[in-house]
Amino acid sequence: MATDTLKSTTGASGASAVRRLLLDNGALTALIALVIAMSALSGDFLTTDNLLNIGVQAAVTAILAFGVTFVIVSAGIDLSVGSVAALSATVLAWMATSQGVPVWIAVILAVATGIACGLVNGVLISYGKLPPFIATLAMLSVGRGLSLVISQGSPIAFPESVSHLGDTLGGWLPVPVLVMVVMGLITALILGRTYIGRSMYAIGGNEEAARLSGLRVKKQKLAIYALSGLFAAAAGIVLASRLSSAQPQAAQGYELDAIAAVVIGGASLAGGTGKASGTLIGALILAVLRNGLNLLSVSAFWQQVVIGVVIALAVLLDTLRRKAGATPVAAGTGAPGGRGKQAATYLIAAVVAAAVVGAMSFLHNGSSSSATKKVGLSLSTLNNPFFVQIKSGAQQEAKKLGVDLTVTDAQNDASQQANQLQNFTSSGLGSIIVNPVDSDAAGPAVRSANKAGIPVVGVDRGVNKADTAALVASDNIAGGKLGAKAMAEKLGGKGKIVILQGLAGTSASRERGAGFAEGLKAYPGIEVVARQPADFDRTKGLDVMTNLLQAHPDIQGVFAENDEMALGAVKALGSKAGTSVSVIGFDGEPDGLKAVKDGTMYASVAQQPKELGRIAVENALNAAEGKKVEKTVMVPVKVVTKENVAGFGG
Repeated sequence: MATDTLKSTTGASGASAVRRLLLDNGALTALIALVIAMSALSGDFLTTDNLLNIGVQAAVTAILAFGVTFVIVSAGIDLSVGSVAALSATVLAWMATSQGVPVWIAVILAVATGIACGLVNGVLISYGKLPPFIATLAMLSVGRGLSLVISQGSPIAFPESVSHLGDTLGGWLPVPVLVMVVMGLITALILGRTYIGRSMYAIGGNEEAARLSGLRVKKQKLAIYALSGLFAAAAGIVLASRLSSAQPQAAQGYELDAIAAVVIGGASLAGGTGKASGTLIGALILAVLRNGLNLLSVSAFWQQVVIGVVIALAVLLDTLRRKAGATPVAAGTGAPGGRGKQAATYLIAAVVAAAVVGAMSFLHNGSSSSATKKVGLSLSTLNNPFFVQIKSGAQQEAKKLGVDLTVTDAQNDASQQANQLQNFTSSGLGSIIVNPVDSDAAGPAVRSANKAGIPVVGVDRGVNKADTAALVASDNIAGGKLGAKAMAEKLGGKGKIVILQGLAGTSASRERGAGFAEGLKAYPGIEVVARQPADFDRTKGLDVMTNLLQAHPDIQGVFAENDEMALGAVKALGSKAGTSVSVIGFDGEPDGLKAVKDGTMYASVAQQPKELGRIAVENALNAAEGKKVEKTVMVPVKVVTKENVAGFGG
């Protein structure tokens, strides 16, 4: 792997020496191979804008992974870094805006929050004797929960002075890349040149031997996990700066990417090996994969499969190499010629990369085609039938109009969506359609598309602080009011109800909830006895509704902010659904409409998602061709009940 300084027992020369060099640096070899493959397959890959784009997308994962490197080298694990990153950013934004604290103090408090979380992990592991997996898993939950408590589930605007961390220097060099490089150099310095760095390798190699040799292992672990928390805080601040807002749900799952980057880069989960350079290469491999697969229009579902396979193959290659006789040596303990050998490795990599750039630029030179009919569609999630219906309607219209449509799935992750939008921009599409995870967080990426002269069309949700050629949407607030009216009329103006809320921080949940609350003001006899989030998920809707029934068995109504949660509630209610308890959902998805037809759901506030997708593609093509489009295109919302469900087309 790229991170190991290796002792070789046999000499080699010529071609065999090069082969051995590449085999002994598996991660670097894999990165070069990926760059060559992506360059050959896509003419948009090896552009200056796209390469910088890859650096930006790798930055947050790399910074998190640098912190995790300390932990893994010492034979630990940290599952909490994603939540700690979100919590630190939320603390900064909340302190600087809601509490009026000076920005520089808010930054210090954010960093202190990360360090404090790391210290708690260290105390639980060193003195509480908890396994690192359990201790950091607990902090994962605590950190995310505190982030939601502080923000009340809504994004908080980031201070303008700190948001510059997401900008560029000189109009071309991204600040996140500079931060990543600085944090990488600090990591390399700590691992290779400090007492605590040497202690990490000693503890990871043999903790008992380290203790017997005089190392204060418990105190060292406190410092190691505090460093991980510090780097997580830095990553959270960089991420929030890119999105111009602190997202309480940001960086979900990033801990797995960070661990993957460290392991791909050559560190062993058993401890004792690992380097900053290898971690950086691991993070770049993940970023190149995601970027390249986006540019190649690979299905969002297949992307997850490909990334998982590549991670497994990278680690398998390292395992096979180790079994073949290579012996990794911890940083700072290699042979005198080790540094020269490593420098030669990176020099060869640079030469190969330069050759690839030249060859592929020549290969793709002049091979341009009209991008007018190339459209990108970034959906907030495809793990929800409503958005699958939008995708279906968009694809049908694209096929009809001869449009080359690329669809991506942001998995309800605002930062992942920002990356996808940047990929669309760097590949020079004719136009972009975006269904924002969060309206504020999508703003910076859409502004980049504006600068590149690419028209953007919003679908279902608008984009704040950016220019969109059109917004194709239903009115969520109006839909919420219609839901309240339908519920009140069904219950005769009085009764007890519960509300199942959507994913915290999403505009759809906020707007539907606000509309429903506004509509209920006209019906004082309706009492809301409980509000609980179920994250737009059917299974969570089932679990939350089951729990609420224990405390409120006498309810007469349930309003769910989407049909998936409503269907979960129907399952929990059993025979009560449609008889003693009226359930109203939102979206008008096929399963929801079937439940309305069967009588288990009273109604669904239907949005006609296929129509949203169809009209969005039509407007995106018109905007790309310079034709006039309406700034706002409203698709009617209607309450669908058993009486009119047969005539509703969806």
